[in-house]
Amino acid sequence: MATLLLFGAPGSGKGTQGSVLARRLGIPQLSTGDMFRAEVARGSEVGRRVEEIMRAGDLVPDEVTIRVLEQRLGQPDCLPGALLDGFPRTVGQAQALDQVLSGLGRQVDRVIYLRVPLPTLVSRLAGRLSCPRCGRVYNLASAPPQREGQCDDDGTALHHRDDDAEITARRRIQVYMDQTVPVLEHYRARGLVGEVDGEGDVALVEARIVEALEVGV
Repeated sequence: MATLLLFGAPGSGKGTQGSVLARRLGIPQLSTGDMFRAEVARGSEVGRRVEEIMRAGDLVPDEVTIRVLEQRLGQPDCLPGALLDGFPRTVGQAQALDQVLSGLGRQVDRVIYLRVPLPTLVSRLAGRLSCPRCGRVYNLASAPPQREGQCDDDGTALHHRDDDAEITARRRIQVYMDQTVPVLEHYRARGLVGEVDGEGDVALVEARIVEALEVGV
């Protein structure tokens, strides 16, 4: 049973690598966004609260986020382990997660940080397109669609998100780094953090992550 944390700035490929790694290890990939949407769809008490908060355009409070995460980690498919994608975002959340895991008889076993230079991150974000229908993501530099401007799966016109524009992308990356560095230090003090070069194709980066997990950090 292993609890893994995966960190990476916007444009680092964290979402892609998280999916690949979760499939490889046979454990679920957990993100707060997915968990919130699942609770809303279920119509649970916490889901109704989350829906009200998101409709108002507010951030979900830490105590609600931790409650949702605790419920999710207690489900049967998480018994072999879980991969947390982009959480915790603050030291306070990290401390709360430690308490939740301790209550479940578990702990954070490994933390992987995908390290990618700022120019590469900005380039990736500025060239990113997504399908508003199926959610598939493309990149003009590394993974362009077969037909210009159209989704390969359903032909829908691809969309460039406003927050992927260069100025906004730089701001998003800086905010992420400001928040994440203290969290990484929280785990680095326990010898859990492995930094992985996030440049290269998906298979190469995956191999680096697997090596970091196998040799320990």
